[in-house]
Amino acid sequence: MSFVSEEFLPYGLGQPNLVEVQPGYFVDADIVPFVDKLNNAAKAEGFELRIESAYRPFEKQLSIWNRKARGELKLLDEHGEPMERPQDEEELMYAILTWSALPGASRHHLGTDIDVVDGAACPEGYEVQLTPAECTGMFVKFHEFLTRRMEKGESFGFERVFIPGRGKIRPEGWHIAHLPTSRKRLQNFSLSTLRHIYEQSDMACKKVVLARLDKLAEEFIFPYFV
Repeated sequence: MSFVSEEFLPYGLGQPNLVEVQPGYFVDADIVPFVDKLNNAAKAEGFELRIESAYRPFEKQLSIWNRKARGELKLLDEHGEPMERPQDEEELMYAILTWSALPGASRHHLGTDIDVVDGAACPEGYEVQLTPAECTGMFVKFHEFLTRRMEKGESFGFERVFIPGRGKIRPEGWHIAHLPTSRKRLQNFSLSTLRHIYEQSDMACKKVVLARLDKLAEEFIFPYFV
């Protein structure tokens, strides 16, 4: 599969202009100053803004999707608890979609979104799971800090996009997006282009995804392109 031109950047393909902001984590160069500002604001209140996920290319998202479909990665229910892998392909697709975006439609493809936790609150050796229980548990003070900044318009353009009442993906308090920049990146997103990408991919559940793509876009893609 060869999709290298600039028009394919919103799908996690092509050659984006990325900068490493924390070891192993890359973002769009345009949002680096805003990440730095949010990091400094967090530090001033005793938090350590630690990135757990940032830019993710199409192939990485496809790998996550396919490994969940094959049972190589855990599937989580709506409460963030492990669940059995459905045998029906459509049920499996929806189970994956509870917490994982469709390849090519993940906001992590934009380079403007990051998953964040408070590194200062992590017990030694703890492996972050990115679950609702963490948001209301060990990271609750950090998320209260983020909420206060966002409500006051002092979050430097970062907002939560996976919130209650918006689409079918479960809320993700840890996922924040630099909306002024992401909106520019999404201007050329096309569902027909995404369909073309899928047709040439080795995506698990591809037949049912293609058959339901218009409906999936209404529930799992476009509500989060804010």
